[in-house]
Amino acid sequence: MEHRNYYTLEEIEDEFIGKKGTIKRDEYEADIKAFMIGDAIKKARLSKNMTQQQLGELIGVQRAQISKIESGKNLTFANIVRVFKAMGVTANLDLGSLGKVALY
Repeated sequence: MEHRNYYTLEEIEDEFIGKKGTIKRDEYEADIKAFMIGDAIKKARLSKNMTQQQLGELIGVQRAQISKIESGKNLTFANIVRVFKAMGVTANLDLGSLGKVALY
């Protein structure tokens, strides 16, 4: 019977992306977080039965910009706040031991 080695996700990330704290790993983790924020925006939009076009009109941008935001691209703090506010979705910034702050 063949012996197989199993690795954790973190071991694979360390090997192929870099250890935590390296520039490449920090960029990778930031990309994942941006994707998750974009996905949350998309889920909120869909729960409101809105199209990307409708959301874009609410915040004054083209549908293509909403598509980028939902993909985790071109995310700015201001855009995140504008999008959630336009949809009437409460959002908080978690500052760890300092607590949470409402974004609007």
